Amino acid sequence: MEKATVAISSDFLTAFAALPRKIQGKVTDFINKFRNNPQSSGINYEKIHAALDKKICSVRIDDTYRGIVARQEKSGVYILLWVDRHDEAYSWAARKRCEVNKETGNLQVYDVRLEIVNDGGGNKLFSMINDDNLKKIGVPAEQIPFVKSLDNAAALYSAKSAMPLDAYEGLEWLANGFSIEEVLELYDVQEKPVAEPGNLADALKTDGSQSAFWVVAGEEELLRVMSEPLEKWRIFLHPAQRKLIARDYSGPCRILGGAGTGKTVVAMHRAKWLASQSGSRNKILFTTFTANLAGDIKDNLRKICPVEELRKIDVVNLDAWVSQFMRENDFSYTIVYDDITDKLWVDAIARSGESMEFAPSFYSDEWTRVVAAQEAFTKEKYLKASRLGRGTRLDRKKRLQVWNVFEEYLALMKEQQVRDADTAMYECRTLLAKKPFSAYTSVVVDEGQDFSANACKLLRTIVSDERPNDIFIVGDAHQRIYKKRAALSKCGINIRGRSRNLRINYRTTEEIRKYAFAVLNDMPFDNLDDEYEGESLCQSLTHGNYPKIANFKTVKDECAYIINEITALKDNGVQLKDICLVARTHKLLDDYKRELPNAGIKVYEIKRNKLDDRSFDGIRVATMHRVKGLEFMYMFVAAANNRVIPLAGAIADSDIVSKNESLTSEKCLLYVALTRAQKAAYITSYGEKSEFL
Repeated sequence: MEKATVAISSDFLTAFAALPRKIQGKVTDFINKFRNNPQSSGINYEKIHAALDKKICSVRIDDTYRGIVARQEKSGVYILLWVDRHDEAYSWAARKRCEVNKETGNLQVYDVRLEIVNDGGGNKLFSMINDDNLKKIGVPAEQIPFVKSLDNAAALYSAKSAMPLDAYEGLEWLANGFSIEEVLELYDVQEKPVAEPGNLADALKTDGSQSAFWVVAGEEELLRVMSEPLEKWRIFLHPAQRKLIARDYSGPCRILGGAGTGKTVVAMHRAKWLASQSGSRNKILFTTFTANLAGDIKDNLRKICPVEELRKIDVVNLDAWVSQFMRENDFSYTIVYDDITDKLWVDAIARSGESMEFAPSFYSDEWTRVVAAQEAFTKEKYLKASRLGRGTRLDRKKRLQVWNVFEEYLALMKEQQVRDADTAMYECRTLLAKKPFSAYTSVVVDEGQDFSANACKLLRTIVSDERPNDIFIVGDAHQRIYKKRAALSKCGINIRGRSRNLRINYRTTEEIRKYAFAVLNDMPFDNLDDEYEGESLCQSLTHGNYPKIANFKTVKDECAYIINEITALKDNGVQLKDICLVARTHKLLDDYKRELPNAGIKVYEIKRNKLDDRSFDGIRVATMHRVKGLEFMYMFVAAANNRVIPLAGAIADSDIVSKNESLTSEKCLLYVALTRAQKAAYITSYGEKSEFL
């Protein structure tokens, strides 16, 4: 007898997560037994007489709990759909049908007992969409009368749990004003129906089905999934994501998408796919901008990759990789940042004896944007370098004076055995040109918008000449919080014809997403290359309230409000570790770290170079920079005061170009902080509130 196929639905994992821990253990034991042999006599299948779909039946977990299963013996498919107390499970099953959609070939679970809105008139939400087109986007024939009776978007949102996810997604695009032609094009609706209509085994193979159903392979993988069932990104991928991950590209590929669209998820699954290719000796470098993000990614890759795949993936932020590579080649310097480089510039100006009235930030910006970007590391090259886009003009005499400061800066770095990141990457690339390096067949890059031109050129050098599947880079210019800007094509990374966009926000509600984008004030953002665009086509499929904005006279009043809100969330069953409070600076954060424990609220600080220990139950606190790449159910952006957001000390005033870029970076930082929220966001301030609000 051919081995049966056992699958688990996304809804089942949602129901599983809501069970008491003791019952979860029983369910996991049952699933493992079920996986081994769903046809065993020990599996107590019971008919559900009220169910319209006769494939749907129940299985016994214990005296109180029942699992709901769809079984199709002719195809050998058994799917776990739901788990709950006996009566609730039977009630859920009586409403549902599990069928293969004849138009798309996708497997769907949906309600068949929906109350049609019939108020005798008025414009309906989908009255202009004909039945054939509704079917093309996956709406089951039985639900079309209900769909065409909906009056408004709110009615659609409330029916989400009753509809197949693929159909609901298309309907929400329509409800937000997109034409049926745009929606059909957006999803490239060309997928052919399965060879044998109604065959569940064939249906489970489609990308659309795999976004909602997971076929259980082995016991080890099953236990990994059941131990952390809420992290659905590990197994359920949107068809648009799956198509980007498992394919061969003829050269570098760029993936763009707003916050919450799953760029990092795509990058991680891409690395896994590259490592899994049969017979390959592929060695993959997975790199990102900061050490803490690299740590988070490494931890998450362990959840989706078997040991043999993990061995092929090096996860390290690029600065750390450069430091390690240079040490291995007898260069002993350290890469330094911010406070240390700021002091170097002050000392370089003093040692140069130049009396020009430029702030240290001017020299730092000139070094980054002109010298490092154009590799003008000699006096002759600097004098010829283009300064297009710099707000302060320099004649030849002033350039020579500026170069005198640069010479002292270079001398200080050599004396102190340190380098700034751009200089280190240039030296690393120079060494690689002399000593070719062939350890990696592919590089996967997360947060690509934060990489400088020197970083991008280094990536190109690491994997040598362009070849299939060499560079896979994901990013979003709206999240550029470090004022770095590089055009990929000018760095030897040609992505023409190999660029895609992610459109669905899986994290935040649509209301939070819209508010966060409004903070950016329709500013143009680049596509990590030479083109600029406004807000890209994007939407969330979940809904809630807009962020709560509250201003107070004093910090004491603000803290009292925050404490009351956190206490209310806790009283409603929210775990403290699912709440995060951020402030712009460490000094401001210290105020809340002191006040919250005084009110009996445990606090856990997320620090640089340290993973979030989820076993500690306390509200998370961090600087706004530190939460990039993370997500929480509830976000508090505290002390959103005037001269704090934007931070006065972070606004470069050496010229108008630098000032505008600094302001944009500060807006992006607020955008990033807000879009960490899954369910709700709060913005609080005291005194005069931020000009960004």
